[in-house]
Amino acid sequence: MEFGVFILMQQRGYHQTSDQVLRNAVEQTVAADQAGFDAAWYAEHHFSNYGLCASPLMMVAHMAALTKRIRLGSAVCVLPMYHPARLLAEAGFADSVSNGRLELGVGSGYQKFEFDRFGVKIEDAPAIFNEFLDVIQLGIKEKSFHYDGKHLHLPETSISLRTRQKPMPPIWLATGHPETQARAIREGHNLFVTALLNGTEKLHQIRQTLTGIAEKQGKHIDDTKVGLLRCAFASDNESELRSYVENARYQRRISEALKFRRANSDDGFLVKEEPGQNEPSLDEIRANLPVGSVDYVIERLVEEIRILKPKHIALQTQLGDFDQKTMLKQIELWGSRIIPAVRKELGEDFFAKAAA
Repeated sequence: MEFGVFILMQQRGYHQTSDQVLRNAVEQTVAADQAGFDAAWYAEHHFSNYGLCASPLMMVAHMAALTKRIRLGSAVCVLPMYHPARLLAEAGFADSVSNGRLELGVGSGYQKFEFDRFGVKIEDAPAIFNEFLDVIQLGIKEKSFHYDGKHLHLPETSISLRTRQKPMPPIWLATGHPETQARAIREGHNLFVTALLNGTEKLHQIRQTLTGIAEKQGKHIDDTKVGLLRCAFASDNESELRSYVENARYQRRISEALKFRRANSDDGFLVKEEPGQNEPSLDEIRANLPVGSVDYVIERLVEEIRILKPKHIALQTQLGDFDQKTMLKQIELWGSRIIPAVRKELGEDFFAKAAA
């Protein structure tokens, strides 16, 4: 059972500077490495305060020099905003300087606000994503390749800087789209899913859906490495718990505003925080999540893992303007108490039994 930290790099307001947000992300990654987390993940976003990391692979390369053992991943590189030949070279660089620690997460994107400024039609994103994913696999595996698609034409091409991992770094697809999930399962890629701020009922639904998709591909879902992006926080301090949940709600409000194209901003950068339709209360959100005392978080997380059976949990550590010192202590707490306890409770043969 693997655990990672998912670092969104949000700037909730001008009381934070972009430099502070970046340095917080760096400190959290170093802390996660020291605490024994298996991976650190960096999101890609542009042109708003929702997320300040414009290049996850640049973060991977930077953090490679400051960490020792933790794997470093993009979650995700938004493929339609790249030229795949450049992405291949940058992935080769990131994997090389990290001594083969790259986890390459890719996705098709969802924020029209971003696509408009890259000159890409968001309605074309799924088709572009599928073509570019073809090219990425060709470019990593083959010394020379060419490609002729609807959206991309490459003459015979060689990527000069190769990935260290052979035949390729692990590829993760982050998607809720059934066809893309089917491709991940069919081609042997890893799969990132999220229950957002919903509870165990949603996890049951995700498990059922993925099981059905896998069966249609002639596969068993437990043969696919599934990662769950999850908000979770352990403390006996009520104000800390309340702040984490409130920042989780903030993150979701901004994400939905951008996704459903109803984001408002006075200056074109800071997206206004506005309640969503049928939004749950803070108490309801807290009840849906592994948030509470250490013992409760361990118990609840074990329950959720038994439902979904993910092999990786990516813990959201950087949300809104949550206090940095508190979060660094939280990362250490997970490494020293929560992660060992969850692994002990599950037992070494949990996934073997699940696949049987």
